[in-house]
Amino acid sequence: MASTDIAFSPSVKDVQERRGSRTAYARLEQNGGWDAKIDAVLAKFIAGLRSFYFATASKEGQPYVQHRGGPPGFLHVIDETTLAFADFAGNRQYISTGNLAENPRAMLFLMDYQRRRRVKIWGRARVVENDPELIARLFPDDYRARPEAAILFTVEAWDANCPQHIPQMLFVEDVATTIDVLEKRIAALVAENARLRGNAA
Repeated sequence: MASTDIAFSPSVKDVQERRGSRTAYARLEQNGGWDAKIDAVLAKFIAGLRSFYFATASKEGQPYVQHRGGPPGFLHVIDETTLAFADFAGNRQYISTGNLAENPRAMLFLMDYQRRRRVKIWGRARVVENDPELIARLFPDDYRARPEAAILFTVEAWDANCPQHIPQMLFVEDVATTIDVLEKRIAALVAENARLRGNAA
């Protein structure tokens, strides 16, 4: 069984056949499909993330997608098939937590808008509530949030998409840092120019 079968159901394959992409994906399947283990390139990508989208579904299949954010490194690579993150207190709806209690199937959608890259990760997730040591290990240093649990995600397949149609966006703190550097440089050049003009006069 190819790892792509996690997403390419018979219905999906029928559409691929009808629209002309089935042959290419059949070749991918013959080579084993998508990666199922976290390699060094993906681990580096994950280490720089400040946000991602976390999808779950109820027992009846009702989907739910939630944004998760934090400082770089808040999504941890535990080993080649396991990711984990601290579950911060939020609006207390607990939809993701409730969904995982009856349906462990989940998905991570990782976006790097700055470099226009995205990675989709299929797998299974579980909530760990009574392990303060694990939760503390996953909680980012000096981050203003309250952890309630840990979420462990077992990777079953992942795929990196092309950058087509991804808008390029920058983090405001990165832009502010660059502007500050440029403003200081401009001020130094203005002062140097004034000094040289004074000497010439």
